[in-house]
Amino acid sequence: MPELLEVETYRRQAERVVGRRIAAAEAPDAWFVKGAEPEEVVAAVVGRCVAAARRRGKLLVLDLADPAAGEAEPPAVRLGLHFGMTGRLIVDGSAAIERLEYSSGRNDPAWDRFALRFADGTELRVRDPRRLGGVSLDPDEDRLGPDALTAGRDDVAAALGSSRAPLKARLLDQSRLAGIGNLLADEILFRAGLDPARPAGGLADGEVDALHAAIREVLADLGARGGSHTGDLREAAALDGLCPRDGAPIVRRRVGGRTTLSCPVHQR
Repeated sequence: MPELLEVETYRRQAERVVGRRIAAAEAPDAWFVKGAEPEEVVAAVVGRCVAAARRRGKLLVLDLADPAAGEAEPPAVRLGLHFGMTGRLIVDGSAAIERLEYSSGRNDPAWDRFALRFADGTELRVRDPRRLGGVSLDPDEDRLGPDALTAGRDDVAAALGSSRAPLKARLLDQSRLAGIGNLLADEILFRAGLDPARPAGGLADGEVDALHAAIREVLADLGARGGSHTGDLREAAALDGLCPRDGAPIVRRRVGGRTTLSCPVHQR
């Protein structure tokens, strides 16, 4: 599923369209357009140029400017692309990620929910089989917490606060810390040695240090491996179901409403 690492891949891919002018837009699925009518989105973006491709957590933002605008002027429109569980970005006919976890292995153009056509004949598309993503004008970026890729130790401590909610649920709260999804959360807590069901606000200072270090380590490691689905815990669960650290049977349960993998021995 697209978590921070996958959307960062999409952001780098979207940088290819920076500088291109939008000649037409397609929004055939009204359900996929959030907070506006499809024709409003089309009218807002056509004729504008892509000035930048940014990411905040799992949100990809295209800053769109008027062609005659100076570089110092703010974007005329911000176009938010949300990818849900199965959304992929396709630029100029190619996808940086060919297949996502929990998605179909098919590659059907009928699943194209939104598209930008550029004046030079190239295009950008969002293909989403399950329609769990969406496109929006001027998304509220302030509702998102600090981006997990750059979050400091104090950001992590603030995200946990004094909450009695399960630790994993707090990591998944995008308003607290943006970008961590189910797969990353399991791997982070596995490496930090923390039980996902523990109260988030009950961690000692050293445990907060370990959590922050694990976030940085997992994002760097899994980013180099190729995505959120490449974690040690998930691989072990699929291989023999045993923890690669201590050999204990990996436990599968629901924590914070999400299917969760953890080791009952070293995660405390």
